[in-house]
Amino acid sequence: MKFFVDTADVDEIRTLNDLGMLDGVTTNPSLIAKAGRDIKEVTKEICDIVKGPVSAEVTALDHETMMKEADVLAKIADNIAIKVPLTFDGLRTCKALTDNGQMVNVTLCFSANQALLAAKAGASFISPFIGRLDDMAIDGMELIGEIRTIYDNYDFETEILAASIRTVNHVKEAAMIGADVATVPPSTLHALVKHPLTDKGLDAFTADWKKTGQSIL
Repeated sequence: MKFFVDTADVDEIRTLNDLGMLDGVTTNPSLIAKAGRDIKEVTKEICDIVKGPVSAEVTALDHETMMKEADVLAKIADNIAIKVPLTFDGLRTCKALTDNGQMVNVTLCFSANQALLAAKAGASFISPFIGRLDDMAIDGMELIGEIRTIYDNYDFETEILAASIRTVNHVKEAAMIGADVATVPPSTLHALVKHPLTDKGLDAFTADWKKTGQSIL
């Protein structure tokens, strides 16, 4: 599974990238607003740090303006993936962009039918929102499984990018089902390494080592 980080915080992205953990980055208008920086400036900085796809989202709702915004965003760097909403205009924009060789991430997916349409439009990535479905008492992981089955049935090349991930269990379950990518907040990515038994074991090793009076250095 590939790991994308869902943030526009350049310091967090640089730290995680230095660990060799990142395969890409996803941003959206809300994350750009939270960063408090110009979208083109911060996106360019992110693209300079990360070699993999960096999703930059259009804000327009109509096809013609989406295409104009996509043209601006695509010129920021070669590793930009244009992010479009799962609407008819978004799918039309997806088709036009992918026909020209541009990576496209279709976002705000909440049903298998939507994911099927995105794959038919040539999307590079489909972003089903797990956490937001869970908020409505709908199992988001069932959607990941449904999309996986459909894509495998027809050999679609669109990658399933599990989004709106809230917990480490979301990451594990998405990996077990077969999501190609998980995009996670920095805090969740950091939490993946944590386990209380690891901490307990290290405490015991450290205490025993002190008793020896030795030093490796």
